[in-house]
Amino acid sequence: MIDFYTWTTPNGRKISVMLEECGLEYTTHAVNLQKEEQFKPEFLAIAPNNKIPAIVDHDAPGGPVSIFESGAILLHLAEKSGKFLPASGPERAKVLEWLFWQMGGIGPIMGQAGHFTTQAPEQVPYAIDRFISESARLIKVLDTQLSKTEFMAGEYSIADMATYPWVILGFDLIKSAKPDVIGEGENVARWIRMIGERPAVIKGMAVPEVAS
Repeated sequence: MIDFYTWTTPNGRKISVMLEECGLEYTTHAVNLQKEEQFKPEFLAIAPNNKIPAIVDHDAPGGPVSIFESGAILLHLAEKSGKFLPASGPERAKVLEWLFWQMGGIGPIMGQAGHFTTQAPEQVPYAIDRFISESARLIKVLDTQLSKTEFMAGEYSIADMATYPWVILGFDLIKSAKPDVIGEGENVARWIRMIGERPAVIKGMAVPEVAS
């Protein structure tokens, strides 16, 4: 059994998608960021960076283990299940390459773009343009890669699961803001449709259930 601590963010949904894709048994614990539940001592004991997602895997070799950071969790679940990450060789290297591309690029950059456009207490035009422009550049990189492969690293993998929740959130907005950079983005659009039709993705993107 896996205890899964999450909220309605792209980083959280990476993990719920993976859990559903692997068919692993898990219990969801919603950590309401609006109520600052991520700062509670009991959550800090699991995730010392005070951010979701986090898991406690009660069936890990050697006993229960807690893991924070979405990339580390994805790697753990892939190795636990033997799915969505090749065991060795160039295929594994490609998945890890694109996974860390997401972790270091798409996630933080699109997160900052969202912050400065919708949450910052004042509009800072330089910051808005900086992060939207870099988001557009990264989406163009993704579009170019997907013109050569069906999924990011060839086969469907944890790299796609990590990237999809971020790209689906901002693709249309960034494409409309920077059409000179992205163009039509037809390869990304095709990839979004393919992934969005997967039953496990549909289920995972609905986790956690939050009362309106």
